[in-house]
Amino acid sequence: MKKNQKIYKILLILVISIYVIFTLVNQQKALNQYSDDAKELTAQINEQKEYKEELAKKKDNVSSLDYIEQTAREKLEMYYPNERVYVDRGM
Repeated sequence: MKKNQKIYKILLILVISIYVIFTLVNQQKALNQYSDDAKELTAQINEQKEYKEELAKKKDNVSSLDYIEQTAREKLEMYYPNERVYVDRGM
């Protein structure tokens, strides 16, 4: 009878040990995933901060004459009189 009790105790300890190890491994995997997610989100936050700074600079520039002139030239194809030179290739 005592031999069976020892076997049951050892078996119980073994099962509990396996369960604890399995739980710890799964928790470590979850922690690693959370750490990776945190790094990725931190990188995204930094990118958005840089983009926000660029937009703030652009916002300050929008009312300047240089920006207005550049936009008119690039997007609206507006030029000063006699500024564009046309070359006649027919000759």
